[in-house]
Amino acid sequence: MPEQIGFVGLGIMGRPMVRNLMKAGYSVTVYDIVSEAVEELASEGAIPASSSDEVASKTDKIITMLPDSADSERAILGEGGVLAGAKSGSVIIDMSSIAPSMSQKIFKECANQGVEMLDAPVSGGEPGAINATLAIMVGGKQEIFDQCYDLLAVMGSNVVLTGDIGAGNITKLANQIIVAANIEALSEAMVLAQKAGVDPERVFNAIRGGLAGSTVMEAKAPMMLDRNFRAGFRIRLHQKDLRNVLQTAQELNVPLPVTALVQQMLGALVNDGEQDLDHSAILHFLEKLAHVEVKKGS
Repeated sequence: MPEQIGFVGLGIMGRPMVRNLMKAGYSVTVYDIVSEAVEELASEGAIPASSSDEVASKTDKIITMLPDSADSERAILGEGGVLAGAKSGSVIIDMSSIAPSMSQKIFKECANQGVEMLDAPVSGGEPGAINATLAIMVGGKQEIFDQCYDLLAVMGSNVVLTGDIGAGNITKLANQIIVAANIEALSEAMVLAQKAGVDPERVFNAIRGGLAGSTVMEAKAPMMLDRNFRAGFRIRLHQKDLRNVLQTAQELNVPLPVTALVQQMLGALVNDGEQDLDHSAILHFLEKLAHVEVKKGS
């Protein structure tokens, strides 16, 4: 009989992650507040549930994939939440990108009921979720990580235990600093080339093999050049991640001046109604300042 897995949160990331679990032979019981998402996956073989606690009552390993700290707290600790239905010895794997302090709060509540927990945020966006190539950064006990490794490896190509509970989300915040700063720097470079009358595509091809080359550049420069800002990772979610970065940094007395600046850029784009575009649309902020539009063949 296939192992029974629970999954709560069927958004842009959750749906393809569930599909990969089913493809690997797991039986997956699913729930989301958006009933259409549940129905869509049920039509593909998932087992529908009507609440988070129902998911937990039917499974021993429950994955949650939610937008922010408050969502994870509500879905796991709230009325009708995962913890309400979880059995002693169950494992909750919260793959949401949230504040590390919230992961630690949820862990303590779970431990009081004999429920184990890992925080396991991911990087790779929708393409990584679809292709099962996510980088998965895990915080928790070694023995619980070992129990869940094979399950996590179905969804990601790089699964690493980074420390105790909360360490997964600290690692994710570090990741989001680097990604945001890379996209912002790439945007500045593309805008400079465009304003100077040099084809940004040629600039990209010239520098991609040198020290400036990066995974971020390979993913985002083609999107910028094609004016394709369909969300793989939404601006509003990256703004949320950087908010969590800055809150955590404040708690630790760590100055992060560049991160703060990029977070303000993302906030300006949200105010302009661009919150659901891909975070490569940071380019728009720089284009507006320079009164130029990046395009191929300049």
